[in-house]
Amino acid sequence: MQKILVTGGAGFIGSNFIRHLLSLQKEIEIVNFDKLTYAGNLENLRDVEQNPNYSFLKGDICDEKTVKNAMQEIEVVINFAAESHVDRSIYDPESFIRTDMIGAHVLLEEARRQDVEKFIQISTDEVYGSIEKRKFSERSPLNPSNPYSASKAGADRLAYSYFKTYGLPIIITRSSNNFGPYQFPEKIIPLFITNLLLKKKVPLYGDGKNVRDWLFVEDNCRAISLCMQKGKNGETYNIGGGNEKTNIELTKIILKELGLDESRVEFVADRLGHDRRYALDFSKVKKLGFRPSKNFEQQLKETIHWYKNNQNWWKPLIEKAQIKRGKFK
Repeated sequence: MQKILVTGGAGFIGSNFIRHLLSLQKEIEIVNFDKLTYAGNLENLRDVEQNPNYSFLKGDICDEKTVKNAMQEIEVVINFAAESHVDRSIYDPESFIRTDMIGAHVLLEEARRQDVEKFIQISTDEVYGSIEKRKFSERSPLNPSNPYSASKAGADRLAYSYFKTYGLPIIITRSSNNFGPYQFPEKIIPLFITNLLLKKKVPLYGDGKNVRDWLFVEDNCRAISLCMQKGKNGETYNIGGGNEKTNIELTKIILKELGLDESRVEFVADRLGHDRRYALDFSKVKKLGFRPSKNFEQQLKETIHWYKNNQNWWKPLIEKAQIKRGKFK
């Protein structure tokens, strides 16, 4: 039985990935290692907590002793653990450097000591910075624009150095903007949905024409699983959805689905260093067999209905975290 350590497994993508793996394979044992910060929530995995192949261990990836304990007899490490909200990184860069870079270093060192069979570093398209035309390939230079993307770029390159220097079997994935169930309501899609459900306006940065490529979280999970199974050590794989939308286009789709008009939009001052456009060439991961599963508007509609039907999940999070509504990725 393959034993897998998933760090940050109580977060948005990590919890969806754990659920995906448990539905896919029987001969695995998953250890979910999570600090349970504001964005980590064990409610995300309530439906699998009794699964005999799943266990949870609370801990900080920056804590060497706890990481050593968590990585005993582990064959595969998948590092989702990260501070990931751009706005927060602008006002508190230190916590991002600590978790995203120092935490990655602690994990890599312990993986090297314990001779793990595979280490998947989860990165982001934001490490490339902004691009006006064409798309970023895995060979494009990294040009991060904010403390969050810079910290992820640092962890990304640190992981690669452990492959080149020590021969640690590393694979790096860089995905475009994810959306779907269980996303903490600070990123644009869940923020806008929950604001509208609470009869509040949605805050749109600048002119609303920033472009993002949207990737349904379940599709990202499938792609990461393919990289784990078929990917080549030392390689990086872009994972995209092929769904480029401006923020204003995205907003209009959400408003339409909820039967609301544009009077609910409030344009606000633009974010510092706001990247204009992200776009990925993900032909490389397609060679492993990956294809996005559905059309974007259908996936977004499903996501909107999930938030409408699961208000008991997100309302307590908003109250507990005392979110400053209006900040989003």
